[in-house]
Amino acid sequence: MATLHSLALSSPLPNSLQKSRSFLVSSLAVHRSTHSSFNGQSLSLPRLRLPSVALNPPTRGPIIMMVKPTIQFIQGTDELTVPDVRLTKSRDGTNGMAIFRFDQPSVFDSSGEVGDITGFYMIDEEGVLQSVDVSAKFINGKPSGIEAKYVMRSPREWDRFMRFMERYSNANGLQFIKK
Repeated sequence: MATLHSLALSSPLPNSLQKSRSFLVSSLAVHRSTHSSFNGQSLSLPRLRLPSVALNPPTRGPIIMMVKPTIQFIQGTDELTVPDVRLTKSRDGTNGMAIFRFDQPSVFDSSGEVGDITGFYMIDEEGVLQSVDVSAKFINGKPSGIEAKYVMRSPREWDRFMRFMERYSNANGLQFIKK
């Protein structure tokens, strides 16, 4: 930050006010000489010296963006209710299913304003896992819960789902209990 005291000296103010008055200029780009229309005088400023910052050399390889793992029923609207999740897996390990049960999900509060439920989306830093197998539970004509199923048809899909669940459970305080 540069302080300009010379402008206060050429001011028509009394000397008692001149000493207490100064103008501050904060700018990243301060020019070596600036012409001022004030009394037609040139104003010379010292060059601003910024500390040199070492830039990291460009990295090679993929760039991983950290995304908070979340579940959505309406794209762009995160579900705030933490579900009860049940997993099943075939004996040979080639396929499996995850059943998510949400009691009083927050999507019911905003679905009229935001839009309709379009599917079940599990979003994390690797991408999106999605399913359209979503059903709502109604009691006395009012929505009370949602059940969503996600089917995994290969060990690779199972592993990907488990990576998502590990991130989601760490972010939301879920615990795995084997039965």
